[in-house]
Amino acid sequence: MHAWPASEVPALPGKGRDLRIHDTATGGRVTLAPGPVARIYVCGITPYDATHMGHAATYNAFDLVQRVWLDTKRQVHYVQNVTDVDDPLLERAIRDGIDWVGLAERETALFREDMTALRMLPPQHYIGAVEAIPGIVPLVERLRDAGAAYELEGDIYFSVDADPHFGQVSNYTNELMRHLSAERGGDPERPGKKNPLDPMLWMAAREGEPSWDGASLGAGRPGWHIECVAIALDHLGMGFDVQGGGSDLIFPHHEMGASHAQALTGEFPMAKAYVHAGMVGLDGEKMSKSRGNLVFVSKLRRDGVDPAAIRLALLSHRYRDDWEWTDRVLQDALERLGRWRAAVSRPDGPSADALVEELREALSDDLDTPTALAAVDRWAALQTAEGGADDSAPGLVSRAVDALLGVAL
Repeated sequence: MHAWPASEVPALPGKGRDLRIHDTATGGRVTLAPGPVARIYVCGITPYDATHMGHAATYNAFDLVQRVWLDTKRQVHYVQNVTDVDDPLLERAIRDGIDWVGLAERETALFREDMTALRMLPPQHYIGAVEAIPGIVPLVERLRDAGAAYELEGDIYFSVDADPHFGQVSNYTNELMRHLSAERGGDPERPGKKNPLDPMLWMAAREGEPSWDGASLGAGRPGWHIECVAIALDHLGMGFDVQGGGSDLIFPHHEMGASHAQALTGEFPMAKAYVHAGMVGLDGEKMSKSRGNLVFVSKLRRDGVDPAAIRLALLSHRYRDDWEWTDRVLQDALERLGRWRAAVSRPDGPSADALVEELREALSDDLDTPTALAAVDRWAALQTAEGGADDSAPGLVSRAVDALLGVAL
């Protein structure tokens, strides 16, 4: 599966700072100091509907992580999956009377278009669950043969008790984990499971649903969590720098994925930092496909909204915060974009050297984008009020805003 084209990231004078970021597992900030190549895995979409602002906010956060790393003169090895076979996708295809493969391909193509328009840096490896199946089957067999998985009526379940570190990503109580498991695709009430929290690794073939040859597992399809584990281990290995996604993936997805990988390898932890973006709401509720309260990136683009303004709307909120999408949020972003473009359109202006360092400091401080935007606002206001004699300043501001914030002026 191919990703989307990469926009050029301008080089800036000097060097950026190492990223200090909130780690869900420890509950505090960690300083990430990768080697020459930083490694990041971000969980991708289940392509049964278009990209909404919640998706965009999540991928924007991890695009910023990459930009901070690139500014430190590191390379970035970025991997993202597409869950192109799963219950929600199959259910939507049946509801709409269309082929599930065609639905997945259509929505994945639209996602690529949205990511391109928003100038999100693409992953080096963009892997669908279906194409990962040949790598998933041996991992499930290994877990089963090691006693870390068991069969139940043809389905294969992972035993969470096989990982002594289970629970150390979310640090949730057993009661909350059980509640979220039921709410987010698990089956804690199924009779015969060793532990109600045990997640499915391999679902035996069901009538009328797609299935694949699972060798000794029998025909079926993979569970949700093992998909990402297989892709991450294949392309990044254990101990990669950041596992990213929305905060709704803390449990069960990232908790279970970490336990799968740790049981498979005997190594801990799977990732050095578990980083999660907040939820975007509309009309008082989390924006989600199940609720149908969505603002689509593609719809805004069709309505003529500049993607740079959409990105500025996302950047106006701290990535870890839950926030509400409103018309005012977008209008503020449009006005800000206009002020910035007017400021950099002049032939000269106030020195921008200090601004570049302010941007670097804000972003290295747990991706503090509101502070970064305020710094550019101050430079633009000074440019409007007083101007300046530095003929390199407007160009430097444009390059810095593009390189570090992903906004083309």
